[in-house]
Amino acid sequence: MEQKIHQGRNVKRFREMLGIKQESLALDLGDDWNQKKVSLLEQKETIEDPLLQKISEVLKIPVEAFQNFDEEQAINIIANTFQDDAVAYAEQYKCNINPLDKIIQLHEEKIALYERMLTEKDDMMSRLEALIKGK
Repeated sequence: MEQKIHQGRNVKRFREMLGIKQESLALDLGDDWNQKKVSLLEQKETIEDPLLQKISEVLKIPVEAFQNFDEEQAINIIANTFQDDAVAYAEQYKCNINPLDKIIQLHEEKIALYERMLTEKDDMMSRLEALIKGK
């Protein structure tokens, strides 16, 4: 049994993921659009191709995303990908970096940078003093 993709629901999902309100989408779609019309659009199972193209341009999402995204399939893929043995793989990972060595290295780099900045400041001050004396 083939399940039909609900394009209006997909528009709503992507709009919400982007943090865009219905009113804002209505403004972007044109003068003849309002929040209620967007709400009704999101309830439609199938949306006309020209309108879907316009929504695609406004949200900067490919038309195919609205036409093909199936939340159930995405959830099944995620559920079948992450299993109990996924934790076992994480336990096999060994850290070869000593965190204390890394902290010491970063501290030494910070000191070297600070010393370079002081040297540059002294050079700039001496140039400014020479300019002031020259005038």
